[in-house]
Amino acid sequence: MALEDVSDQRSVERADRELQLATRPFARQTAARSWWCVVSTFALLLSALAGAILAPWWPLRLAFSVLGALMLVRTFILYHDFMHGSILPGSRLARAIFYSYAAVNLTPPRSWRDSHNFHHANVGRIAGSNVGAFPLMTTAMWRSGSRSERMAYRVIRHPVTILCAYLSIFFFSVTLLPLLRRPSRYWDSALALLAHGSAVAALWIFAGFDAAFFGLLLPMMMAGALGGYLFYAQHSFPGMRILPDEEWTAYRAALVSSSYLRFGPVLRWFTGNIGFHHVHHLNSLIPFYRLPEAMAAIPELHHPSVTTLRPRDVVACFRANLWDASSGRMVRYRDAFLLPGDRFPRALSRLAS
Repeated sequence: MALEDVSDQRSVERADRELQLATRPFARQTAARSWWCVVSTFALLLSALAGAILAPWWPLRLAFSVLGALMLVRTFILYHDFMHGSILPGSRLARAIFYSYAAVNLTPPRSWRDSHNFHHANVGRIAGSNVGAFPLMTTAMWRSGSRSERMAYRVIRHPVTILCAYLSIFFFSVTLLPLLRRPSRYWDSALALLAHGSAVAALWIFAGFDAAFFGLLLPMMMAGALGGYLFYAQHSFPGMRILPDEEWTAYRAALVSSSYLRFGPVLRWFTGNIGFHHVHHLNSLIPFYRLPEAMAAIPELHHPSVTTLRPRDVVACFRANLWDASSGRMVRYRDAFLLPGDRFPRALSRLAS
């Protein structure tokens, strides 16, 4: 390795170290604030779901279901932070609360922790992107892939798959598939399936189908769809970059391979500030309620790639299909056969689109 390369690498490592140090003051929870967030969130969640079950008029039940779905998203972010150790680490009571929630919510701790930690350790990389995240292919991989490989890739990243995340992601990918692959390791997935199924059955048997639908199934479907899209857009957006292996570090990838989902104050509250995703990936020990504070204080975090829930931004994210190393950007499927210098005829692009 040339002396210049060694010097550049040391400069990158020094910059990464300094950036990580800058985040450390914010990676401290306030226990009272964390508990207030947990207690108030669960109280509002249970109240919303109770309203969806008990309200006498279906439009009112629907309104409570929507509120319940939004509260499920916020509750999931608290669970997510607890699993990272950023809030209430070591608390047995918090563990009992969140593990009980995780069982009913189809996010068993073992499979969630393993896949999500792998995702954090490999964000912004092509290899292993299918573990704990939506898979990512390059244009070269797409061109050389078989028809079945392309089809599987498109299905996993398709908007309908994300819209049905309650079944496709949480039931199948997060809970059932790990259990089938390694039952001895992911035995808690069986408990989650049992707990979730029992909750649905109990509501259906003792309160009727409407109670089960509005009180649990519909909120789970809506929360799954919103949560699935948020996770998708955090790492599949027009401005995303994939760093070459020789340039990759977890800290650099956090800044260029994670988006900032800009929300108003109401959605920021319901989504637990998960839109500050580049900050979260930089240091996962920062509690969700301190992410805006960290972003405001650290200049390197002020210019992320931004996306929103506006229709044009949602469409743009779903069109960010493949990574093209030659142009250094995300492109659509059909662009894989139309890029300058390709040896593939344009007619083939219609077959791949």
